[in-house]
Amino acid sequence: MTTIPLYQIDAFAQQRFQGNPAAVCPLTSWLSDEILQAIAQENNLSETAFFVKDNTHYQLRWMTPAAEVDLCGHATLAAADVIFNYYEPQADALLFSTRSGELRVTKADNGLMMDFPATLPKPIAAPEQLVTGIEEQVDEVLAGFDYIVVLANEQQVLDFTPDFTAWQQLDLRGVLVTAKSDHYDFVSRCFFPKLEVNEDPVTGSAHCQLAPYWAEKLNKQQLVAKQVSQRGGELICQINGDRVTLIGSCVEYLKGEIVI
Repeated sequence: MTTIPLYQIDAFAQQRFQGNPAAVCPLTSWLSDEILQAIAQENNLSETAFFVKDNTHYQLRWMTPAAEVDLCGHATLAAADVIFNYYEPQADALLFSTRSGELRVTKADNGLMMDFPATLPKPIAAPEQLVTGIEEQVDEVLAGFDYIVVLANEQQVLDFTPDFTAWQQLDLRGVLVTAKSDHYDFVSRCFFPKLEVNEDPVTGSAHCQLAPYWAEKLNKQQLVAKQVSQRGGELICQINGDRVTLIGSCVEYLKGEIVI
């Protein structure tokens, strides 16, 4: 019998039951992919983060209930929160080695600051499966590593009803719906039916595409974003050339052990 520490963290949250919950499992060495995927499926959260210490940095992987993903912001934030609180409280910065390259997380006055690669999405002709059933006014459709649907206003994003059956046929990871906001710089909702995450509460990786897009549109390098899911969450986004800095806070919800 083997036990693995388990933490559940509300990321991009100021208090419990807000933001995006992520499971974090510290490991001393890597388990098989099959066991990691089984743990993520059993946790049944949008992401489970697994990390292994490797000299001066950490190897970090993320899994949804259905598959491993290349980049995840909220689970990176949650993993850093666990390490800062339980493993390296004296550290001010952490370096993660991931499928998306090196990611750095640093303590900041207003939370934890993540340095991620930026992706500037490009305008495209919308695939039929993407726009089927959309009744709102679509201003623009773009593609990064997700599809991005730009709507006319914030209320349309709030009222938006996705067609998950059609979207499961799309070739990219998911669909981001966004609009300019009167209270924030922009708002969004993020949908990933192919990964068995119909709507993700707060998605850091999505803002690696949304922030560069809105920075160009609004001619601003620092933006305040709100993901207007049911739980909701706020992010501060700073564009630095080909990188995006995302700042958010975490709240611990649960800690325990997995027995395998």
